[in-house]
Amino acid sequence: MPSEIYQGEVLEIEGIKDPVIVVSKPRFNMSGTVVGCPFLTKCSPSALHIKLSLDDKEGCAICEDLRLIDLRVRGHHRLYRLSTLDTMEVADAVQSIFDYIYQ
Repeated sequence: MPSEIYQGEVLEIEGIKDPVIVVSKPRFNMSGTVVGCPFLTKCSPSALHIKLSLDDKEGCAICEDLRLIDLRVRGHHRLYRLSTLDTMEVADAVQSIFDYIYQ
């Protein structure tokens, strides 16, 4: 893999229609795979649809639509990098899917 892929990067990936926001950490991404969620311009913000502005595009990270993507077999390039606060908001929404329920 030519360069490190960071959490919060938005990638255009060969064979995937919508941009993908990387939610996995660089240490995981070193394997050549990433966990990502799509960035859609047609969406309604909600707890798992985080509203974002990427330069001139408004849309949402669709946090419940996680995908494991093997970048070793797909061409890709970086489109954008989320701010630290936006990255944290998306990562927190993803993490909320897996949080324990204490009863």
